[in-house]
This record gives sequence, C-alpha cells and structure tokens, in this order.
Amino acid sequence: MRGASGTSQWPAPAKLNLFLHVTGRRADGYHELQTLFQLVDLHDTITISLREDGRIERPSGPAGVPPEADLTLRAALALQKLTGTRRGADLRIHKRIPQGGGLGGGSSDAATTLLALNELWGCGLSLDELSALALPLGADVPVFVQGSSAWAEGVGERLTPVELPEAWYVIIYPGVGISTREVFQSPELTRNSAPLTIRAFFQSGGRNDCEAVVRARAPEVAAALDWLALDGSARLTGTGSCVFTARPSAAQAERLAARVPDRWMSFVARGLNRSPVYEQLRQYGQRG
Repeated sequence: MRGASGTSQWPAPAKLNLFLHVTGRRADGYHELQTLFQLVDLHDTITISLREDGRIERPSGPAGVPPEADLTLRAALALQKLTGTRRGADLRIHKRIPQGGGLGGGSSDAATTLLALNELWGCGLSLDELSALALPLGADVPVFVQGSSAWAEGVGERLTPVELPEAWYVIIYPGVGISTREVFQSPELTRNSAPLTIRAFFQSGGRNDCEAVVRARAPEVAAALDWLALDGSARLTGTGSCVFTARPSAAQAERLAARVPDRWMSFVARGLNRSPVYEQLRQYGQRG
C-alpha cells in the first residue's frame, strides 16, 4: 500500500519449520541443516517513508531492540552501501510476530525491507544479488527474499521452492523467548541426523532436533507441546519458543485455538506458498 506522501506499507510474513534436522557441524562452527519452510499469513508490517537526504532511521521498532541491532535497519544500510544510492528512508516496524519465537520475524522484516527498498530506491538488484546481500544478516533471511515456501539445506541458504498443500495452523507462543545461539551451542543437541529427501519427508515426516534441548531448558514450551499433542501432532518451529499443529480447515483451527489456555498467546494462520510482498511488488510495478 502506497500513500501520496512517499510512504508505503509492506507485509513481512512469518514462517514455520515443518521439520528441522541438524545433519552436521562445519569447521567454522555453523551447523548443516535440512528444513522445510512454510510461509504463513501472520505478518509484521514495515512502513517506509522515503527521504532524499540519504539518512536511514528507525523511529519505531521492536520493543527492547536498539536500532543498531535491528536487522531491518542493517538491511537498509547494507543495500544503500552496496548500490551507492543517495536516497534514504524512515523505517517503522509494527510487530505482530512474537520475538524469540522461532517464526522468523526479524529475518522477514529485513527481507521485506530489502525487497521494498530495492524497488522504491530503483536499485535494480536481481533476486540472486539480494539473496547474497541477505545471507550475512541471518540464515533465514534468504528464504524470505526468495519469497516461497521452500526446502532448505546448508545453513539454510540452499533453497528449493516447494508447493505445499493448503493447511491452517494453530500457533502457540508460550510467552518466553529462546536464544538460537544457546540451543545450537548446547552439548546435548543432536548433530548427526541422516539427510532426508523431499519425497521421504512427505512419506514419513521428520522431527525437530532442537525440541529435546528446548524442552529441557524451557518448561513452559514443554507444557505447550504436551497440551497441543493431546489433540494430535505438535511441533516446535525453529529453535522455538513457538509450537504449532496443522488442521485442514480454518474452522477446525479456530475451534482448537479457542481452547488454548489463557496464559499463552495463540494465532490461527493460513499456510502460504508465496510471500504477499511479491503481490505488492507486482502491483507497485504496474502503478509505476
């Protein structure tokens, strides 16, 4: 959505990890992973106001995150430096995606900022160039730049778009944040899961290798997993803390969400195969 004043609003969707296997550890300390990213329609909103003085500022953003640590601001600065543009922007972030929940909110905010400013500033970078710029910001940022639900390998940068069947998800945020760094540094983390093929996953499913570590360290996450499991499957997304289960219809998901204990925050989200930011980019291009 674009206003007459040079201000526009852009969606930044959340993701779920339908499974997460840690298949090894590289010499540089990073972990080799396999995962399946499912985009969902729960999203943050990035409001961008263009500036002609070259300054990039974040007047409002996530609680407790200083501007210099915000991936959104870092993404904008990286794009400006790479392209040499003299334009700037004010970035305002309205959060709906819980922080530290494993839903990729910060990564998605950064990706949407890259995609939107690439268009608004007229930088003209290709998708591959934006993805290369995105990876140093975080392992999850490229999947949001590519904008499709995807099978991922490596540290999360080797992506194969996947068309997933329609599903609705009940997502529970137990009210605690989980440090990704601490989970991956944990000595009890499984690091030798056998690699899966996409076909094998759809035949037999997978698991989240981080779940046992998070269960042991966060009793409230364990309680949410156990509660969801009473009605079927329950899984941790990423390194947590959010947990989720799938339902075939919105009505079934809403009925389950209505029963979530009041001490937890819950969301009903529809699975997406394509990021909504791409539809907005298409519409913006048509208007331009």
